[in-house]
Amino acid sequence: MKNIYTHIPGFPRIGAQRELKTALERHWRGELPAAELEAVGRALRARHWALQRDAGLDFVTAGDFAFYDHVANHIALLGCEPERFRFDGSEPALARYFTLARGRSGGAAAAAPGADGGTCGGQCGGGHHGHADRDEGSPALEMTKWFDTNYHYLVPELHAGSTFSVASERLFDEVAEALALGHAVKATLIGPLTFLWLAKATDGSSRPDLLEHLLPRLLPVYGQVLARLKEQGVAWVQIEEPILGLDLPQAWRSAFETAYWQLNQAGAPLLLATYFSPLEENLSLACRLPVAGLHVDGVRAAHELASVADWLPVHKVLSAGIVDGRNIWRTDLDAALATLAPVLDKRNGRLWLSTSCSLLHVPYSLEPETALDPELASWLAFAREKLDELALLKTAIANPEAAAAPLAASRAAIATRRASPRVHDAAVRARVAALPDNAAQRKSPFAGRRLLQGARLNLPAFPTTTIGSFPQTPAIRAARAAFRRGELAAATYEAAMRAEIEHAIRRQEALGLDVLVHGEAERNDMVEYFGEQLAGFAFTRNGWVQSYGSRCVKPPVIWGDVSRPAPITIGWARYAQGLTAQPVKGMLTGPVTILQWSFVRDDQPRADTADQIALAMRDEVDDLQNAGIAIVQIDEPALREGLPLRQARHAAYLDRAVRAFRLTAAVARDGTQIHTHMCYAEFNDILPQIAALDADVITIETSRSAMALLDGFGTFRYPNDIGPGVYDIHSPRVPDREEMLALLRRARSVIPPEQLWVNPDCGLKTRSWNETEAALRNMVGAARQMRIESDAAAGNGGTVQAA
Repeated sequence: MKNIYTHIPGFPRIGAQRELKTALERHWRGELPAAELEAVGRALRARHWALQRDAGLDFVTAGDFAFYDHVANHIALLGCEPERFRFDGSEPALARYFTLARGRSGGAAAAAPGADGGTCGGQCGGGHHGHADRDEGSPALEMTKWFDTNYHYLVPELHAGSTFSVASERLFDEVAEALALGHAVKATLIGPLTFLWLAKATDGSSRPDLLEHLLPRLLPVYGQVLARLKEQGVAWVQIEEPILGLDLPQAWRSAFETAYWQLNQAGAPLLLATYFSPLEENLSLACRLPVAGLHVDGVRAAHELASVADWLPVHKVLSAGIVDGRNIWRTDLDAALATLAPVLDKRNGRLWLSTSCSLLHVPYSLEPETALDPELASWLAFAREKLDELALLKTAIANPEAAAAPLAASRAAIATRRASPRVHDAAVRARVAALPDNAAQRKSPFAGRRLLQGARLNLPAFPTTTIGSFPQTPAIRAARAAFRRGELAAATYEAAMRAEIEHAIRRQEALGLDVLVHGEAERNDMVEYFGEQLAGFAFTRNGWVQSYGSRCVKPPVIWGDVSRPAPITIGWARYAQGLTAQPVKGMLTGPVTILQWSFVRDDQPRADTADQIALAMRDEVDDLQNAGIAIVQIDEPALREGLPLRQARHAAYLDRAVRAFRLTAAVARDGTQIHTHMCYAEFNDILPQIAALDADVITIETSRSAMALLDGFGTFRYPNDIGPGVYDIHSPRVPDREEMLALLRRARSVIPPEQLWVNPDCGLKTRSWNETEAALRNMVGAARQMRIESDAAAGNGGTVQAA
């Protein structure tokens, strides 16, 4: 007798039409009262629970909803809001919550939601993408990537003296809502060890310090939460500990047994959930913890399912995450059933079926994608469709005859995709296969290239530039939207964009910048813009995925072999360069970032897809240099984001990523200067690989760390030129010249001055022209002062008085 149950770890919360985004931004503008925002949240939760019930899931999941971020929910629940926000208890709970997320700027309202995100569209990893002016008041909590996803969480701030208490009723209220609607409810919580692991210490405490001092205080509070959930009558509590898929220090591994022995005393049936990574050395630990069940990622760790089935005691529930919660391809149900068959035998027919992780990471539904190619659409499954896949798997196990017809339809779609001549391009594959051994190698070493580029460009010391984009004004956005709707003729649209490019060039000339950019007025998003013009890519109309807060992204779908049918940027770059005698950078997005910020085909290794994208962008580099463009920037803000969660897999990934970048850049002649840009990340542990990119100039975000991120480059003796960002573009605040000058002097103490460039942290897409010009004027002034000091040092033996 088969005993099969279905559930999911979580569901997208933004809504079918991004209703939550709209409501949040109206609330932040003061147009929607808190009570009405709460009503929107209740309606969305009720709708999503009904979808789960109607799809035949045995439990609905409560606690996965958040008005901004699920980690922030736990900060509120556990009563550990940072003291620096100076809450006095009189503030409404929702206002406190949004202050954590958006900051408080000296009594002024937080920045408008339209200002969220920089050139990278809110996708860049590490650091906070600012929402409020950080000059005064309370800056928002930092944001960083949720494990290796493109979702950003708000980082808890703890210290050795932090205390905890059950301080929010939201989780319990949402559970009560679900129960009142008649659902069988599984509540979900981030586990205590994962919560501590994700936090940052504000007092210099190490991770072991936080574990030692805070876990004993945190566990009783978790016990109280679990006891209350049990009293409410939840069927299960899903307690998420994805850090079990990481390389954990022994102290953290040991803490699991102590912690879960204590949590088990609350009496709530616990389903311990891991995802994103195999358990490996933590497999036996996870299986023997005193919990009622274990959920594992059966997509990324399919090879471990049989071992988990062996190790997990038979009285415990095994939940197999067999449907991919991270990608949008239809599940091969025959392959899934074959994977599950031996597990079912080992578990005596008792098994839970689930998605590998929360469906937060995929779009809501295929239903509105009426413009998508029908054959391609038949290969896809978004969140709603994945619920149906779980239901069909359950039917196929419990009642094979009833599943025969839908299984046959699924099988046909899988077969069509595999055989489709549209997916496989023989010319692309032949080109990749024929690459010579030196295809990813520049002709000459950097030292030789540097001399040629210096003679060609004739730039001053401490050359100034920007990262690429300039303000995307309402007029630019309106023109692009009208053109897409067919309301603006192509010639009219192109004339409007050319006018914006000339406007950007003239302003840069007036400011005295040394290397200019065309401003990217014609571009919607740094990945989407290129993907729309590459073969093998498709775009959805409503395939939005939450990045953070109200910020959503619409990742491209890479469905086939990638090539570049025609030049993409040449016309715009040639036009911009023709307006000025100063060098104008050609601006491209790198192959790793395009890969990371897309839904990638799962029928070939990602490295193969990266090489195909690299060759397409390589053609663009070649066309740019043949058009007379002397500098080409290949942005790779997502390079580090693709790092596997396990250290043992880092080297292989980095080798592939470096190769893809170099394959793109290696076509550049010695006199063509290659730049790259990277956003906030921990660079120190990958500096050899960053150096191996062999970009002539790298620009990085460093201003918020007061150039501390640059120290590793100095210790490493980074060989090529480097532009550390001298001001934070994510804030409307305009730093003065002296502040930037202090940062540049700090950079000069770490990096030889002849290697230094001067630039902002990131692109200026979201800033106003007034802010942009004021900040860049100060930046140019700081660079000129650095030249004066450098000349003085050369003339007096190296002693310089601070200006």
